[in-house]
Amino acid sequence: MTAGVRGEHVHSPERQVPPPAPRKPARTLSAAGELLRALAAPVRIAIVLQLREADRCVHELVEALGVAQPLISQHLRVLKAAGVVHGERHGREVVYRLVDEHLAHIVVDAVTHVDEGPRGINQTDRTTRTEEM
Repeated sequence: MTAGVRGEHVHSPERQVPPPAPRKPARTLSAAGELLRALAAPVRIAIVLQLREADRCVHELVEALGVAQPLISQHLRVLKAAGVVHGERHGREVVYRLVDEHLAHIVVDAVTHVDEGPRGINQTDRTTRTEEM
């Protein structure tokens, strides 16, 4: 039941109402949103999973993922701009690594969640999207 005044809500007496979670500054929430957007592409997720295992150069990512070199480079630029990966020059190659292990956890947790079959995701849709990558 909702009371007449905006923002007021009447809960059932059996339910204990938890206190609100601490609020985060808008700047923090905005930066977190940008980070999640940078991780949102399937190829970028695959890159993070590869870099979780080992530092890699572009041609190793091309081989591992079966994606064209220009596309891998483009995705690496997005990940680098978002602070997800760092590239270090070794002679003629640039070797990429994850900046922070927390980022790998975000991706691994998301992939694991989908693999476990969360409610609301159709199994055939999930298989088709995976095959497309």
